[in-house]
Formats: sequence, C-alpha cells, structure tokens
Amino acid sequence: MSGSVHREPAAGAQPRRAGGRPPQVGDAEQPAAESWPQGISHRASMRISDVLAALRVEFPAITHSKLRFLEEQGLIDPVRTASGYRQYSPADVERLRFVLVEQRDRYLPLKVIKEKLAALDEGLSAKDQPLIPRVVVRDGEPTAAPSRPTVERLAEDAGVETSVVEELVAAGLLRPDVQGRFDAWDHQVVVLASGLAEHGIGARHLRTLRSAAERHVDLVSQAVTHLRGSSTPSARAQMATTAAELGELCAQLQTTWIRQGIADLDG
Repeated sequence: MSGSVHREPAAGAQPRRAGGRPPQVGDAEQPAAESWPQGISHRASMRISDVLAALRVEFPAITHSKLRFLEEQGLIDPVRTASGYRQYSPADVERLRFVLVEQRDRYLPLKVIKEKLAALDEGLSAKDQPLIPRVVVRDGEPTAAPSRPTVERLAEDAGVETSVVEELVAAGLLRPDVQGRFDAWDHQVVVLASGLAEHGIGARHLRTLRSAAERHVDLVSQAVTHLRGSSTPSARAQMATTAAELGELCAQLQTTWIRQGIADLDG
C-alpha cells in the first residue's frame, strides 16, 4: 500500500521545533506552536548578561547561578551556540519572569510552577494564570528601577493617611532604610494592617504577629544552614529556593491553625 513511511527519530536526536530541525540560534519566531508565551519573539538573540539586565529591574537579587539552577530544573531551555554559549529569546525572559514572580509573590515550589508553565504550553488561557508584571519598554530596554517609596508615597499608594504608616513604623512593624524609604513588601503590610485597624486591631496588637513571623524566618534559616557551606552557584540557588518553599509551608501551617481556631469559635 503506497503512502509515506513513518520513521522514528534516531536515538539521541535533539528535540525538534517547527520545520523538523533541532533548535538553533536564529530560529524563526514562534518556532513551536505549543510554546508559551505566544505573540513574543522566540528568536534566541540575548546573552545571559542581557537577560540579567532585563530582570534585575524587578528582581535585583537575580544572578547567573539562579538562571543556571532554573535551567537545571527544566524551567528554561536556552539555545546553545556552536561555541557552547547560552542564548535566550524575549519569550525565554517572560518565562523566567513568570517563574520568579510565582516564587517571590506566592512562594510556590518549582514543581508547581513547572506544572503551571506546562499547562500554559498546552493552551491554557493566559487569563487563567496570574498576570506577569512587565518591566521592559517597547524597544526591549529595561526601564529605570522603581524607587523605594517614602512615607508619603507609601501612604498614597496604599490609600491611607500618612499617620497610619508612621504608627506602623513606630510600632516596629515597618522598618524603613536609613534614608526613610520602604521596600515592595511594605505596601502590602500597610494595606493589611489598615484593614485590621478598621476592626479595632491596631499596630500595637500586631507586634506578636511580627515576632511570630521572625521566629518562622529563624526556623527556616536553621533548616537551610547545611546548604550555605557549599560555594557552588547551583547550591546557593538551591538554598534560596528551598528557603522560599519552607517559608510557604510555615505560612500555610500557621494559616491552617488560625482557620481551625476561628472555626472553633462557632462551636
């Protein structure tokens, strides 16, 4: 019976992109229909230094070793040049940004993040996934790093009076730097604390919560002490990832106990 003959790929053959050939530097845009994100160039034209420059605007702690670790974990797959150098595409940068946001804002384990990326690759609508903050302008150049807000700016962004922020500082719940400026986490602290204040739970009541959080951090720090002895970049990146995952487990356990106690109030 006539017809085309199906041939299995040879052992050790590289994964194929659109067009039936292995990934190469200079591949055309959108080489694989299932690869997320769509609508962004997949042409590998960025060096690792370019990727770090683009991401450090929002993730100042990002390093070469962190990128290598994420590659080892299968979260990113840069193209290799004939000389063995890694090259990335703008789409790769967006995937990295997605991973870093999920780690930073939700403390999700890499396994879960990898599953979410796989779901996106399989066609899950992007609207069903958390929004990815954009920190690049049209020409692909990173914008200026956002400045750390002052008391006035923090209060304005959180929609509260300046006195609310000042009270949180006085109670030790917010800790500005030597220039009196705050980090990105402090915005959420102000918003949540002001919500509690509406129910009569003021700054002085929240000191125990802050102390409990610091004890959790100490516990996590002790748990990853053994990873600090290694000088390899991969081990340092693993320590940061493990600490984030342990922190999330502590937070979830604390939340479970609180919910359990609240439920018992109805008993």
